[in-house]
Amino acid sequence: MPNPHLSILVVDDAKFSSAMIGRALSQAGYQDLRFANSAAEAIGLLEQRPASVLLADWLMPEMDGLELTGRVRQLDEMADHYTYVMLLTGKEGENVLGEAFDRGVDDFINKAQMNEQLVPRVYAADRLCNTLQRLLQENRLLTENIASLEQRNLVDSLTGLGNARYLRQKLLDSLRQLESRGGALCYLLIGLQEANELRQRHGNGFYSELLHGVARRLQQLVRPLDVLVRLDDNHFALITLLENLHECSPSSFKRLHEGINLKAFKTSEGFISLKAGISLVGLDGKALPTGPDNLIAHARKLLPESYASGRVAAMRLPLAN
Repeated sequence: MPNPHLSILVVDDAKFSSAMIGRALSQAGYQDLRFANSAAEAIGLLEQRPASVLLADWLMPEMDGLELTGRVRQLDEMADHYTYVMLLTGKEGENVLGEAFDRGVDDFINKAQMNEQLVPRVYAADRLCNTLQRLLQENRLLTENIASLEQRNLVDSLTGLGNARYLRQKLLDSLRQLESRGGALCYLLIGLQEANELRQRHGNGFYSELLHGVARRLQQLVRPLDVLVRLDDNHFALITLLENLHECSPSSFKRLHEGINLKAFKTSEGFISLKAGISLVGLDGKALPTGPDNLIAHARKLLPESYASGRVAAMRLPLAN
């Protein structure tokens, strides 16, 4: 049985198409239906109230479905919400669809088969949305519980990430693993270059909101087993273990750098762009023994170079004597 209260937003510049979709979904039992004639109007409606499912035409004037999807993901970041995005398209081919999936699209409906595909695919999205929203709620509760228990000494209560104490603990664990199993370790320091200016301009409430958004963005960009922490109001850090030292290079983390610098953050003050620097310190077993303080100090010293160049600044620890 469908959930009649599933929130669905239909975005199509063709009124006839919107009316047809609305009629089919109403007949299927869905009651919470909203309609937008453009992507800009859709964004305004989502800012007022999120939707569980977004049905949008891929080809629209001014802003197409892929661009709309990117804006929706920015809204989701700040709201601890997930919008299931389905595009209506006549396009075909693995390359086209592959690009769309990479941009955050969840599913497609072929316009030529609209009558057959629409309701079954919305039914499927309905089931997934229930699971996704429940998991998000459980994650929020878990983060709150962790922050209120003894692990508050290791967890940053604002973002739910580890803190500076947790970083040192994990660096020690990673160095031991590097010594026993081999491979390579990369330590990245991520600095928010204009953090203090933004805080002074917009206030502490806004800045907490922004840091929360940065943390969520970084979580989406790193690997599941990487260790991500917030060190202080201006810095995040990342520990990642790789198979060899050649992987510990600026090109391996270009996506991370661009993900913070090239994509604005949706906040209560509007879309805010950040300037972030990343310093990278890499080592393998040949650089041992060394300790967390040495890695942290090298990364701090290297960060201004990244600010100045606009690129990831990297170094490898020299061979141990």
